[in-house]
Amino acid sequence: MNNPAPLLTAEWRNLILLNYRIEPDLLAPYIPPGTELDCWNEQAYISLVGFMFLNTRVAGIAIPFHTNFEEVNLRFYVRRKTGDTWQRGVVFIMEFVPRFAIAAVADLLYGEKYSSLPMRHSGVTTGQIPCQGDRLEYGWKLHGKWNHLGVRISGSPQYALPGSEEEFITEHYWGYSEQRSGASLEYRVEHPSWRLWQVSESSLECDVERIYGPHFVISLKAAPASAFLAEGSHVAVYPGRRIT
Repeated sequence: MNNPAPLLTAEWRNLILLNYRIEPDLLAPYIPPGTELDCWNEQAYISLVGFMFLNTRVAGIAIPFHTNFEEVNLRFYVRRKTGDTWQRGVVFIMEFVPRFAIAAVADLLYGEKYSSLPMRHSGVTTGQIPCQGDRLEYGWKLHGKWNHLGVRISGSPQYALPGSEEEFITEHYWGYSEQRSGASLEYRVEHPSWRLWQVSESSLECDVERIYGPHFVISLKAAPASAFLAEGSHVAVYPGRRIT
């Protein structure tokens, strides 16, 4: 049986990852059936992620005015056992993009919780590699107010150490989403390991309760447990399949 072709290909570049500890019980309502919460050192995490989508293709086709854009998402980590191995994946609580068609396609194909909002970014020209001391920022406008997450990087990029928190955050290669029917969808996300920059400062300015809900206020109002910038790479997202 031939392997399926990717449904979506793109480059994900300059990924800001702000990572926060959270009480596991708060994530229980969001865990798709057939999966379980994935923790690092017995601690649950959520991550607020901002990045650039570049050279986007759906089924190999570039949609005019929808190839390069920003995304900001809030996600957490799950796993599913298949045979003797664990598949480690992410669940998106909320995702923002600036193009309605992108949000509509993601909802149709994967049942993901996308919204279309005005967005912007600053700090690094598209295609440019960040340098020591650069500050990068992603913004999204909701309820008439701009929200932002940003970092200032330090040092040079390095690959995550085996068993590290950075490896846990970045090395999840499956996506899971609960469908309106109550079933769960699983899809594979393919990319190489990423080089990471440490950061000298990070910031988050947003109305957490109004945007994400009261469950996330304590975590997202605290200082992040870690923050870093991932270089990114070419990615391929494969068609989803029901697992429940």
